Amino acid sequence: MVPKRFKSPKRSLGDLDAEAAGALIAAAADVALIVDGKGIIRDLAVGSEELARELDSAAWLGQSWIDTVTAETRSKVEALLTEAVVSRDVRWRQVNHPSSVGADVPILYSSVAAGKAGRIVALGRDLRVVAGLQQRLVDAQQSMERDYWRLRHAETRYRLLFQMASEPIVVLDASNQKVLEANPAADRLLGQNGRTIVARPFPEGFDRESTQAIHAMLAAVRAAGRGDEVRVRLADGKREFMASASLFRQETATLFLIRLSPTQGGMLVSAIPNAKSELLRAVESAPDGFVLTDSNGRILSANRAFLDLAQLASEEQAQDESIDRWLGRPGVDLSVMTANLRQHGSLRLFSTTLRGEHGQSAQVEISAVAVVNGQRPHFGFTIRNIAARLPGDSRSGREVPRSVEQLTELVGRVSLKDLVREATDVIERLCIEAALELTGDNRASAAEMLGLSRQSLYVKLRRYGLGDLDAESSPK
Repeated sequence: MVPKRFKSPKRSLGDLDAEAAGALIAAAADVALIVDGKGIIRDLAVGSEELARELDSAAWLGQSWIDTVTAETRSKVEALLTEAVVSRDVRWRQVNHPSSVGADVPILYSSVAAGKAGRIVALGRDLRVVAGLQQRLVDAQQSMERDYWRLRHAETRYRLLFQMASEPIVVLDASNQKVLEANPAADRLLGQNGRTIVARPFPEGFDRESTQAIHAMLAAVRAAGRGDEVRVRLADGKREFMASASLFRQETATLFLIRLSPTQGGMLVSAIPNAKSELLRAVESAPDGFVLTDSNGRILSANRAFLDLAQLASEEQAQDESIDRWLGRPGVDLSVMTANLRQHGSLRLFSTTLRGEHGQSAQVEISAVAVVNGQRPHFGFTIRNIAARLPGDSRSGREVPRSVEQLTELVGRVSLKDLVREATDVIERLCIEAALELTGDNRASAAEMLGLSRQSLYVKLRRYGLGDLDAESSPK
C-alpha cells in the first residue's frame, strides 16, 4: 500500500526552513494558497504567468477564498476549509474560478492545516488540459455515435431495398458459392416448396447450359472484377433472365452479388403475387385507357385501349412522350390535372378531348391518382371514351352544353371568354326550344315571341340544329 504521508518528516525534513518549504509548495502545485483561520488569502503562488493573468490572481491577496470562486462551487471551498482542520485525510475537490478572458478555470484543490496558528495550505492543479481531453473524448464519442447511427440507417435502407426489390437478388460467398442472403423474389423463384435458398449452393434450378454459363460468368468476375451478362433459363424452360454479377469485399470475405433481370418482353410472374399478376393483366386488357407517367407527365407505360384512342401501333411509340401531346388543350389540361394530383392525390371525371395521331378526336373523361414512389410521385390516368353517350352537333362538330353541370365541367379546359359564350349559347337555345314548344312549332309566332325576325330565327335554328329546315324553305 502506498503511504499517504512521510513516515518520519522530522528526521527527513528537520532542517527545512520556510523559504525551502515555500519553494516546494509552489513547485508542487499550479496554484498554492496560504489561508488563515477565517478563510482569508494571505499569500499565494501561481505556476505560470498565463494562468495568473487568466485568474487575475494579483487581486486575491486579502480577499476571502470563497469570494474568488463561482457561486456553485462555494460549498466546496467551505468543505475544504473544514476538512483541513478536523480531518487528516486529504480530499481533492474541483473548484471553478471565474476567468477574465473566457470560460471558467477549473482547479482541483486539496487543503492541509499548517502550523499552530490555524493556517491552511491549499494546493491546486490546473484541470484545463484534462477538461480539454475530456471534451475531445466526448466529441469523439458523439462522432462515433453519429457514424454508428448513419451506418444503422444505411443498413436499414439497404435491407428495405433488398427485401422490396421485384428482381431476384442473391449474395454468395465467393469461396464456396453458397447463398448467404436472398431476397423474397429470389426465394419465390428458386426455392422449393416455399423454402429459402439461403445456405444452398448456387446455381440451382437452372438448365444445364445456363448453369455452365453462370459458372463461367462468376469465374470471369472473380478473375477480372467484372463480367458480361449472360442469358439463363430455368429448368422448366419457360422463363428466361439476364444474369449479372458484381464482386465486393466485406471485412475479410469476398462476396458475389447476383441479379436476375427478366428478358425484354418477358414477365417475372413468380416474383409477383398471383392476385397482383392478374390485376396487371386486367389493366392491360381493360376497355378504358390506362397510362402511367412520371411526375412530369412523360409516359412510362400504357395499355392497349389508350394506344387505340391515340392511334398508335405499339407502346414504344408512346413511351417517353408527354401525355399532353394527345390531350385537347396542350399545356392546359395536363397542368390542371397535375396541380390537382399534387394537392389532393386524386382526380375524378375530368372532361377533355383526346386527339389521335391521324386526326381522330374523342370526348373523354379522365380520372387520375398520384402514387408516391421515392421522392417523386408517379401518376396513373384512367381515360374513358364518352363520345357514344353524349349528343353531338352534326353541323358544328362540337357539343353544346345542355345544363349547368355540363357547363361547369368545361372549367379548366377552356378560357373564361369561351365559357361566357357557351353559357350564352345554352340560354339562347333553351329559349328558342321553349318558344317553339309554346307555339306548337309555329316559327313565325316563335320569332315574334322572342322579338326576332323570322330570318334571324332561321339562322339560329340552323346554328343549333333545331327542327327540319330542309323541308321548309327560308322566307323571302
